[in-house]
Amino acid sequence: MELRVLQYFLAVAREQNISAAAQSLHLTQPTLSRQLKELEEELGKQLMVRGNRKITLTEDGMLLRKRAEEILDLVSRTEKEMMRSDDTLSGDIYIGTGETDGVRQIARVANRLQNAYPRIQFHIVSGDAVDVCERLDKGLLDFGVLLGDIDKTKCCYLELPMKDRWGILMRRDSPLAQQHSVAPQDLWDKPLILSRQVDNKSGLYRWLRREPAQLHTAATYNLIYNASLMVDEGMGYAFTLDRQVNTTGSSLCFRPLRPKLELSMYLVWKKSQIFSRAAELFLEYLQEQLITPAEGRE
Repeated sequence: MELRVLQYFLAVAREQNISAAAQSLHLTQPTLSRQLKELEEELGKQLMVRGNRKITLTEDGMLLRKRAEEILDLVSRTEKEMMRSDDTLSGDIYIGTGETDGVRQIARVANRLQNAYPRIQFHIVSGDAVDVCERLDKGLLDFGVLLGDIDKTKCCYLELPMKDRWGILMRRDSPLAQQHSVAPQDLWDKPLILSRQVDNKSGLYRWLRREPAQLHTAATYNLIYNASLMVDEGMGYAFTLDRQVNTTGSSLCFRPLRPKLELSMYLVWKKSQIFSRAAELFLEYLQEQLITPAEGRE
């Protein structure tokens, strides 16, 4: 497969129309159609269903679209790294993370590094633990920020000193809002709004001391902003991490769990990772700033 043909394929997938894609690529429609046909013949797979007005990707086509995006992204990163000037330190640093206030620590270090080296750029990619680990494995990220237990045998890591605390986001007019904290039995008969991440939910079920079938799960979420809207509309009580939602002056409030439930936080990277000079400096700056000693560097 040629990179050029992958770009053609992505243009068609994006436009969902051969004519529109050909126009955006400055190609003739017959040329583009021929390139796509040759790609399907090379792979031995039908990648798209050609309708009268719209192109629809097959299951194989959707897989290729994902892989093509990853391949071209990695090629673009590599080209930038190879073309950067040796005289002035520059580069791109890619960090994957979920929604956590711990990103503040990352941003603080990033700001320090950019003040010293203005041509370094940071790219923060949001995603859950599965998304972040998958991107790390494929070389699309330099670092990931993971919460909770991690497999320390599969990665290098730096344990960050801060911890995220679980609690409940609720309406201020809720009876539980009168309490300073929330116990498991307070929630046994309440509609719950849970994070979609399996590892997060399993820990919460253990804290709740109930099986999923014994609880009333009203909804799940992967973005806390959407969860906050559901809470505000009275759909239920959302399990979330502290400092995720600014409740000052709003109709919502946060109450921590009792007994306390916290998640450790780690900066992780592949054992085989070859860092750019910019990424090496970021790690050095972070290690200098941390209160606890650095761990896991291999």
